[in-house]
Amino acid sequence: VQLVESGGGLVHPGGSLRLSCAASGFSFSLAAMRWYRQAPGKERELVASIVGTGGTTNYADSVKGRFTISRDNAKKSVYLQMNSLKPEDTAVYYCNAAYGLYSYWGQGTQVTVSS
Repeated sequence: VQLVESGGGLVHPGGSLRLSCAASGFSFSLAAMRWYRQAPGKERELVASIVGTGGTTNYADSVKGRFTISRDNAKKSVYLQMNSLKPEDTAVYYCNAAYGLYSYWGQGTQVTVSS
């Protein structure tokens, strides 16, 4: 099983980034996919989630209206479009797959929002 995130970087406040997570080694379309983030000195928090069919999504209150999670089951990938970024969005962002009794994690990608 492998989850590989990409797309992080440095962006100015108000800017946008699109994170990607490429999955392999399990039945991607059956897995609920999630994006978490962890800022320095803080606990890891759930940012957004999407079910296997892509029909249901959920967001943390802090990102509602700014972030959009999506998936492409044919490409075995999940995405997080982040708009109107704020300094408080600075964190390492992790891709997570919930598949049956298992939970898989990527290595994370750094997002820094700073002027």
